[in-house]
Order: sequence, then structure tokens, then C-alpha cells
Amino acid sequence: MSYDKPKIKVPRFNEESGFYTTKQRSRQMSKIRGKNTKPELIFRKALWKKGVRYRLDSKQLPGRPDVSIKKYKLAVFIDGEFWHGYNWNERKDKLKSNRKFWIPKIERNMQRDREVNQQLKDMDYVVFRFWTHEIKDNLKTCINDVMIYLNLSGFNTK
Repeated sequence: MSYDKPKIKVPRFNEESGFYTTKQRSRQMSKIRGKNTKPELIFRKALWKKGVRYRLDSKQLPGRPDVSIKKYKLAVFIDGEFWHGYNWNERKDKLKSNRKFWIPKIERNMQRDREVNQQLKDMDYVVFRFWTHEIKDNLKTCINDVMIYLNLSGFNTK
């Protein structure tokens, strides 16, 4: 089964398209990490303590999951609230600047997440997606969810 919805078109973020940014905003945005964020590191450290060994950002899997275990067909993503549209219907009304860029950008990210989930499910993978605030506030629950799946799949803790 494939994902058949038309892709959301995101306008280019440049001055010719009517999008302006300040040097301060540009500097701030450049500091945003794509890999090895604090929530990812916290999650991985807790998983490692449980004796679980994994791959990071596997290029062989769609979407390059933050954590993956090929043997158990598991893919884990840790999504940032802003970039992946947490509580989107409420939050999108609060965007004040460059709305013509940010709304399609985040909606396309959300659409891509659904596409990746479908591709992984078609490959018989189980997908876990956690919000960064879930990792920060309920790490034990997130790790427990993964451990329950692994134990049901035959994973042995020593």
C-alpha cells in the first residue's frame, strides 16, 4: 500500500518570494540540530542501559529513523514539536511571521512523516514516534513502550 496524496508544495524561503529574515533569526535557526539532540541522546542512553543495541540514522530505511533495530524491524523517531506539527490546529493560528512559508513547510513535514510511516509499515517495520516533550517528561513510559514491543518480538534482557 502506498501513500497517494499529492505532495504539499512549499514555497522557497528567499526575499524574491517575499520572505524576509533578520541576521539574528538566521543565526538562531542555524543552531537548530538535526541529529544528536538532547532528547535523542537521553532516549538512546536509557535504551542502551536496558541492553538494547541499535543503529543511528540508518540510510537504508526511509526517513532515516533516529534509532532503528533491523533484527526486530523497529524504527523510532523523536520529533520536535514545532517542526513536526504537534497540536498543529491550535499552533498554526499563532504563527505571526512568514505564514505563507511556515504553514506549508510544517504541513509538508507532517505529510512526509505519514509517507515514511507507510513505507516502513509496508516493509513490516513497527514505527514509534515520540515528541521531544514526551522524552523529557515521560522517558520511562517511552522506553517501556519500546521494551514491551522488543520483548514481544523475542528480545532477551540478561
